[in-house]
Amino acid sequence: MSKVITPRIGKRLPDFIKIEDADKLIDLLNNTEDWRGLNTKMLITLFYTTGMRLSELVNLKERQIDFGKQQIKVLGKGNKERIIPVSSEIIIEIKEYIQKKKKEFEIPVDVLLVTERGKKMYQKYPYLLVKTFLGNELKTLDKKSPHVLRHSFATHLANNGADLNAIKELLGHSSLAATQVYTHNTIERLKDVYKKAHPKA
Repeated sequence: MSKVITPRIGKRLPDFIKIEDADKLIDLLNNTEDWRGLNTKMLITLFYTTGMRLSELVNLKERQIDFGKQQIKVLGKGNKERIIPVSSEIIIEIKEYIQKKKKEFEIPVDVLLVTERGKKMYQKYPYLLVKTFLGNELKTLDKKSPHVLRHSFATHLANNGADLNAIKELLGHSSLAATQVYTHNTIERLKDVYKKAHPKA
């Protein structure tokens, strides 16, 4: 039996949101008035535009955001730091969130994102907010978690020609092997384009 080679089992590709759906989600979150809606908007936006892990975003401090350079210093696994650039629009949204937080809650909180009571978010709080929102808006999506937004961040970068090493750095992966799964998503997209466009496909 030692000479028998078992067939390879294909890896399941990570679930991700289509680019057009991601745009719709962010548009849906623009008109938010209550604190829960505001938190949902910030969570969805930051997960999708930075690719941060759940634990990284929950523990993100205001001082980790460089408003001038438009970048966020993230403390990842093994206390490894990495820098994630963000757009000026995201910086404006973060500033507005901080202003509302200071106006709403008298007790200063070190972390960026807080619950409706002005307390630090516990792990399940953002998970449930994101899961509920994605479940309501994207019925066809199999998995509905913050990690899906992280996968979407990486997949959309790969599909738009981003260097794999750059994606690795942005995600905080220790090796390129962990990042290579996103090339499979890109290949699947190329196959789809080929089938639709090539006369001999």
